[in-house]
Amino acid sequence: MTDETFREERPPLVSVIVPTYNRHLELAELLESLSRQTFRSFEVIIVNDGGAPVEPVVGLYPELDVKLVNSEQNLMHVRARNLALGLARGEWIMPCDDDDLLVPTHLERMVAESGDADFLYSDAEIVEFAADGGEPVRLPRSRRLFAYACDPEGMRKFSTYVPSGSLYRKAIHEAIGPFDPDMHHYWDWDFLLRVIGRFRVKRVAAAGVLYAFAPSSGNLSDNLADMAPYLGRLCAKHGLGDLPVKNFFLLLEEPDVKARRADSEIVWDGTPFRSRLAAARLQ
Repeated sequence: MTDETFREERPPLVSVIVPTYNRHLELAELLESLSRQTFRSFEVIIVNDGGAPVEPVVGLYPELDVKLVNSEQNLMHVRARNLALGLARGEWIMPCDDDDLLVPTHLERMVAESGDADFLYSDAEIVEFAADGGEPVRLPRSRRLFAYACDPEGMRKFSTYVPSGSLYRKAIHEAIGPFDPDMHHYWDWDFLLRVIGRFRVKRVAAAGVLYAFAPSSGNLSDNLADMAPYLGRLCAKHGLGDLPVKNFFLLLEEPDVKARRADSEIVWDGTPFRSRLAAARLQ
């Protein structure tokens, strides 16, 4: 076997980028889910966005290739992601929120399906977690499949792209630039619209991402008044017309969105991701 053949057979390096801010339990569970990945050629770039130190959490997972960046000020999540991007060594990028989780086969499946695509995203389960009063672990209270056909025109009305766990070539940023901080709530929708039409986009029909939802946290954006100006910017930037600001789950019941529902493989067995931080706190 020649050196050139060996290089071709080596798996690509994936850079998992994670902004975090004062969510130690959630970050520990994400790292736990990453430690269980069946695909091992990845690095993790964590940007602590002005929050309390996370070194004690990261130190519990020495087997992971983690690069930790501490920002003295709170950059907000989009700029924190861009900071991580600048440090990524991988050919592929995988964004992930610090409170979301990936099933153990997720990275392996995404890389396996990447041959004919530049940008891949998977289906997800929207999971409402509740803390267990007896031990520091999040338990699933409810779960809902989030699986929709990849419809470029439909994406201009309502985005069904889940950024956590998506996988795309780093070269995309060289062509279109970094994430746009001016989009804030809609940074991911903006990114998708900038990608569609220029690159090969693929949906992976497996719910490999557990997208954390807490009604009181603002996750999935229930603060409509705060969202409105950012949606206006998005619409103006991409010529989307006058889109309404609505509750996320009400939007899922809109006829054109319901028509895009698709079958998907449920991967997660419902078992909580008990982290090493949880174990340490129980000692």
